[in-house]
Amino acid sequence: MLYYLFQYLDTVFNFPGAGVFQYISFRAGAALITSLFITMIIGKRLIEYLRKKQVGEEIRDLGLEGQHEKKGTPTMGGLIILAAILIPTLLFAKLHNIYIILILISTVWLGFIGFLDDYIKVFRKEKKGLAGKFKVMGQVGLGLLIGFTMYFSNDIVIRERVERQGTVRSDQVFNVESASDQTPLFSKTATKSTKTTIPFIKNNEFDYSSLISWLGEHTNQWTWLIFIPLVIFIIIAVSNGANLTDGLDGLATGTSAIVGVTLGVLAYVSGNIIFANYLNIMYIPNTGELAIYISAFVGACIGFLWYNSYPAQVFMGDTGSLALGGVIAVFAIMIRKEIMIPIFCGIFLAENLSVVLQVSWFKYTRRKFGTGRRIFKMSPLHHHFQLLGYHESKIVLRFLIVGIMLAVLSIVTLKLR
Repeated sequence: MLYYLFQYLDTVFNFPGAGVFQYISFRAGAALITSLFITMIIGKRLIEYLRKKQVGEEIRDLGLEGQHEKKGTPTMGGLIILAAILIPTLLFAKLHNIYIILILISTVWLGFIGFLDDYIKVFRKEKKGLAGKFKVMGQVGLGLLIGFTMYFSNDIVIRERVERQGTVRSDQVFNVESASDQTPLFSKTATKSTKTTIPFIKNNEFDYSSLISWLGEHTNQWTWLIFIPLVIFIIIAVSNGANLTDGLDGLATGTSAIVGVTLGVLAYVSGNIIFANYLNIMYIPNTGELAIYISAFVGACIGFLWYNSYPAQVFMGDTGSLALGGVIAVFAIMIRKEIMIPIFCGIFLAENLSVVLQVSWFKYTRRKFGTGRRIFKMSPLHHHFQLLGYHESKIVLRFLIVGIMLAVLSIVTLKLR
């Protein structure tokens, strides 16, 4: 909203300094700072309110060190994160941008599902919370919305690279002053595309339509049958991965902040023609605006760590974890980096896989030998290390170090092909 106000002041009244709001970098920085302030202001008050209402976390006895001390810690702190993301985005982003609209809808949508789950657990005293099938239905619904919009909306386009071979007419490509004769330029005509980014191969691009190329001329008509189910799967997987990771103080929040910084870098360079040209990557118009959202996202995660680091004063609950994971998935899909999720979301992936492997192996061995056997002492993976005797804060710190390494690797892959 402030963007439109200062744009009006700049164009109508030539208000001094109003033009700075045209710069994504300024608005992203402002969103980050505002998000941090909101977490500090709202956080303390909300924690006190939750304590008065006795909105405490019910802790299952898993025999883990320090577990009983956490009993009664206020939960539903994800409301702090949601407020610190939504308010700065509404203030500083271009609200008519299709990507901003989609990511705001995703945040509210998943936050509401998580809130219902926490509300049922805390206020209705039903330990299971919202039935799993309703959670999945909500995630599938969002996946359908994102998938259909990404595939069919005329506002979501890319500009294809045009290799310099001989003479290239200036009316066919975008000019980039610093481009050399060997540097690819971008077509002036925006096109719908089913391409995405994939690391370690030539051009770092993969077209989903190639999976059904055997359909011949009908390929482009039916690619949505692959793309939309994939979007649904990614949203469910990453959302639940973040939910599983939220088991130690600061782990899910810190990991999400690191992933957020990675996505912010990827969104900025993908939406900036100069950087896209320099890095020789896909140019996606208008995605640079997502840097404002992801800055607020990172600020919200860092600010929440003030209260959520060991020993936690508040837990985010499903209100926060489902939203964080789902938003990361949607964001990655929109900037066409979803195939890179296993790299920069490696922590979420490891937590997910540890549960899948543990349950699958236990059921298989029980059926074959009569007694279930385990791969890990306990899943998700962070509990395995707890039972090995590592302190909670050490596990969190080491997981975050691994997360930083994966983030750096993800950015480096832009040039690995």
